[in-house]
Amino acid sequence: MSRRHAVAPFLVAVLLLPAACAEAEAQAHAHHASHGGQPADSSRGDSAFAAVQARGRVAMGVDQYTSEHRFDDLADGGRIELQRDPADTAGVRTIREHLQQIATAFAAGNFETPGFVHDREVPGVRTMAARRDRIRYEFRPLPGGGEVRITTRDPDAVKAVHEFLAFQRMDHHVEVQE
Repeated sequence: MSRRHAVAPFLVAVLLLPAACAEAEAQAHAHHASHGGQPADSSRGDSAFAAVQARGRVAMGVDQYTSEHRFDDLADGGRIELQRDPADTAGVRTIREHLQQIATAFAAGNFETPGFVHDREVPGVRTMAARRDRIRYEFRPLPGGGEVRITTRDPDAVKAVHEFLAFQRMDHHVEVQE
């Protein structure tokens, strides 16, 4: 692939991001107003959360406000789940493609997508990248999207995965599911 073709998707994302951020911020304000409250982490404010949502929409290809994320810690690693209404077959297909790409990228030690979405280095990724040969990333389809199951027997890698997932829960305002 030529360098120009490799850079093109990134340029499209950069050009679309300001409009996506404005739309996401408006959605965040409407969502919080309709629920009579503030965002789960009001210390960061609606603007920061809306920006994460907008960058997530660019990176993942689906509206973050109409999709459900889960980030679960497990004894041997964890899992990332992303789903939406199963009737939205195009959205489900987009989620599955994204999660398959994430599993492949993470296995190669590439954590650029979470860095882009969160606009900073995400906790745990340095260790996950350094210990990539000790961590397995497996995509599994789910009715409304899919999941990436992360497994390892390395205690330091498990700790890094848990740091990564905790940060994801916090920045995406996702509550822990029991």
